[in-house]
This record gives sequence, C-alpha cells and structure tokens, in this order.
Amino acid sequence: MSTPEPASVEAPDADVSWDDVRDLPPSAKLVAKVLEYNDTLTQSQLAEETLLPARTVRYALNRLEERDVVASRFSFSDARKRLYTLDIQ
Repeated sequence: MSTPEPASVEAPDADVSWDDVRDLPPSAKLVAKVLEYNDTLTQSQLAEETLLPARTVRYALNRLEERDVVASRFSFSDARKRLYTLDIQ
C-alpha cells in the first residue's frame, strides 16, 4: 500500500514587486512611477501629473489593479472620487 502524497499547498501571495510591472504598457509604468513619488492621488491628479489623457490613466490603473500593484479606496472628502496608492514593497 502506498502512502498518499501530501496535497500541494500554494504559498500565500508573495510581495508585489516592480517585476510585476515590467510587462505592462508604458502608461501603466508611468502611472506607477508617479504614484511612487506621490503617496496618494486621484485619477484626475494622475492625469495632470503624467500629462496622459484621463482614459489612458483609467486603462493604466485597471492594468495595475489586475496585478495588485495599486490599491484604491474612496475619498472621504468626495465619495465620487477614488484615491490610488502604490502597493509595491
């Protein structure tokens, strides 16, 4: 009788690093870099800082959120806006 093999246990999500950003489009890299220098920004502030169109910033943020590189939360001062922060260790 053979002994059962232990079930493979997946490691918890490793810390997110800049390697997760490497294959993303240039707009996403720019947004990540701007967030690195500015702790928390709204989408419109990111558009002003990067000089990218709002639609491009929205696309970049979506790509960054897919990779868990950016965290977002609602603004307390204006619930219509979201605040974005970089979540790279």
